[in-house]
Amino acid sequence: MSPLSVVQSEQVLALQAMAKQYQQNSISDYFNNKDRFEQFSLNCGNLFVDYSKQNVDEVVLQRLNAWAEEIGLKRAITSMFAGDKINHTEARAVLHTVLRAPKEIQATILTPTECAEIDQANKQMQSLCSRLHKGEYLGATGKAITDVIAIGIGGSYYGGKVAQEALKPFHQRTVKVHYLANIDGGAIAEKLAMLNPETTLVLIISKTFSTQETLLNAQSAKSWIESYLPNYDITNHFVAVSSNVEKALSFGIKSENILPMWDWVGGRFSLWSAVGLPLAIAIGYENFQQLKSGAYEMDQHFQSAQFSDNMPIIMALIGIWNASFLGHKSLAILPYDHSLRALPGYLQQVDMESNGKRVDHAGDEIALATAPIVFGQEGTNGQHAFMQLMHQSNDIVPADFIVSLTSNSDYHHHHTMLVANCFAQSEALMVGKPLAQAKQELTAQGIENEDVERIAPHKVMPGNSPSNTLVIESLTPKTLGSLLALYEHKIFVQGIMWQLNSFDQWGVELGKELGTSILAVMGGEDNDSLSSSTQGLIDKYLMKRS
Repeated sequence: MSPLSVVQSEQVLALQAMAKQYQQNSISDYFNNKDRFEQFSLNCGNLFVDYSKQNVDEVVLQRLNAWAEEIGLKRAITSMFAGDKINHTEARAVLHTVLRAPKEIQATILTPTECAEIDQANKQMQSLCSRLHKGEYLGATGKAITDVIAIGIGGSYYGGKVAQEALKPFHQRTVKVHYLANIDGGAIAEKLAMLNPETTLVLIISKTFSTQETLLNAQSAKSWIESYLPNYDITNHFVAVSSNVEKALSFGIKSENILPMWDWVGGRFSLWSAVGLPLAIAIGYENFQQLKSGAYEMDQHFQSAQFSDNMPIIMALIGIWNASFLGHKSLAILPYDHSLRALPGYLQQVDMESNGKRVDHAGDEIALATAPIVFGQEGTNGQHAFMQLMHQSNDIVPADFIVSLTSNSDYHHHHTMLVANCFAQSEALMVGKPLAQAKQELTAQGIENEDVERIAPHKVMPGNSPSNTLVIESLTPKTLGSLLALYEHKIFVQGIMWQLNSFDQWGVELGKELGTSILAVMGGEDNDSLSSSTQGLIDKYLMKRS
């Protein structure tokens, strides 16, 4: 697949010219059309998106859709779901979606061996969940496992952690699941202090079983169990999810406790594989299946809906319009739901690790700005922090507000106030507060004219900040699955439009390589390629340690 370069596209040139005009438009003025909300919103299953507060109209959307058609987006979607090797720099397919598809679909895409491996992995997960929940999985001393500590990093950590926090009302009560990613010794010390080595299962998640941070934490957890149980066979205390069976075996993990990973599942999209085992243990295997079911529904919508009615495509194209044409280089993720408080961090990884690239498939510099800087926090905390900048700085920061219509708590008045704040913030970011209104309000308060003139400029808010509002009927495993798949597909579409590879991460690999080199220097090796700054910092650390 070799689509037209963005610099050759008439659609892109037209969009660039249009952007200069639309930067002067007032989003509020679009609402002179009384039907705008109905025309610029969309349902998909239990998700609803209102994009009427974006700086777009039918003309912009038609032009963006025409560009998507021109660049071959439909063909790219088909290629991904068919298992073509669209990750061209690593010669890999991108098939996390097949893990949530029915068996009959898997059989049309994968080899019989791969289908059998998936089926076996699912049975292993189901069996392990059942044995743990029934108290039948025993540690070395014959006591039932009560706690699982899942050790991973990046994609082997984020997805499960976010989903587990989001789905607390669905947690089973028999076994507690904990996550560990940070290499800081304080993090593992804090985790282990809460646990009993006799009743703790260590779940190591690493595709290659060579990830530096994961292996260090895993070895420390192993030493901890060994120190408490020196005369016992502790192999039953370890489970691995990895494609490197030999390394897992040499670590001391039984073959029946090793679950597979495949090279066609990228780390940040691996929740749907056995990487989701900690989550399945926490919420139960049936609820984990519901999560996959919700994602599969979004997969079907993404593959079949027309571009103009396709939720991931609409969100992707609007995001490109904001970042690549209007010059808005940030995206705030604002979940007005305490359960989704970890979602912004997860989407930082999925979005910025996927599309934080500067060259296209041919290795040429991309002519457009690509991935936005993604950040966020749960509402209403963000209102009392960074949203001050969003309201009154010169920067326009697009936002995705996410809110549930129903709460999983019994504090219904709290939820009503939360929803009101969510809706108010998107309105305030759009309408702002002009100088005349600020003066009028101060005058109505009885403020003297001299003080009105002095204070009013400080109360002005430019407004005109665009946003989507994603509404969830209720936060369940199924709706969460749809939400996560929505963002996965949105990011994929943007990568196709920018003509970059969303599925490698060479920047991450560089950090790993240099980390290994610096560890070697700390161990006494010479390395003349390091800067004097880094060498000086190493010397300072070694001097203090000695």
